[in-house]
Amino acid sequence: MIENKIPLVAVAGPTATGKTALAVELAIRFGGEVVGADSMQIYRGMNIATAKPTAEEMRGIRHHLIDFCEPSEDFSVADYVKLAKCAIEDINSRKKLAILCGGTGLYIDSLIENTKFDESENNAEIRPKLKALAEQKGNAYLLSMLREIDPQTAERLHENNLNRIIRAIEIYQTTGRTMSEQIKLSRTEASPYEVCMLCLDYKNRGKLYERIDKRVDKMLEEGLIDEAKAFYSDGSLKTSRQAIGYKELDPYFSGSASLEACIASLKQSTRRYAKRQLTWFRRYAGAHRLYPDDYRSFKDLADEAERIVSEFLNGSENV
Repeated sequence: MIENKIPLVAVAGPTATGKTALAVELAIRFGGEVVGADSMQIYRGMNIATAKPTAEEMRGIRHHLIDFCEPSEDFSVADYVKLAKCAIEDINSRKKLAILCGGTGLYIDSLIENTKFDESENNAEIRPKLKALAEQKGNAYLLSMLREIDPQTAERLHENNLNRIIRAIEIYQTTGRTMSEQIKLSRTEASPYEVCMLCLDYKNRGKLYERIDKRVDKMLEEGLIDEAKAFYSDGSLKTSRQAIGYKELDPYFSGSASLEACIASLKQSTRRYAKRQLTWFRRYAGAHRLYPDDYRSFKDLADEAERIVSEFLNGSENV
């Protein structure tokens, strides 16, 4: 271990790969606590669509940065980094192991790479104008605007990530710098963490897609339609309604599409999201790749993860 650096285990990967189960198991084995890294699980009430872990799934392990923000509130990457740093420092001060868990790559990168955010780049006049433009012409229009000025950032954002699209345009129009340039300039200080990165994936892509489809079916059984309808009915929650699991059901609520068609669209959207996550996490050159379909059981997978983390904590590797 590097002196004065906080040890941090990160469990990342696309949706439906079993990140929560593995993070919780590692927390039990190593006396740790979980820090969420999911941009939608932060919101209260958005439980089923975001696959927020239940009390049963948490197995008594304390979770941070989950279910604490109102859906009507704006929440930025800068806000996340600030709160995540505080949570990790608190966990470490109590001699416990912090385990980062989630699939929002931008959150994970910004935290472990110690990205600094310049609040002077906020512009209260530009943001409402861009939001109004999105309402008038659609999210895809704003994403095309961003693609013209910052193709690198546009490439990694989906049109449903309206807040981030607006933020990227806002930075450019306020400073003349793209978000890509801003991120490079902001990473001048070394990370305070020594990170052991575990990335989950499936070698058999068909198995991953099958898990995604089954997860959607389970969400429907648990009451996804009622949860989504509540957000659809509240016009003030436009950002929250863009979450995967809600927006695909809007045509059903408006009467413009059948439930069957909307469910098929939801499964397709989730598979596409998983592909984008896979592309993001492939960039982690030093990560340990774990493929659940390589193991006979979850216990075997967890045992291998435990071996990797034990070596990391004992100082035999630097990730």
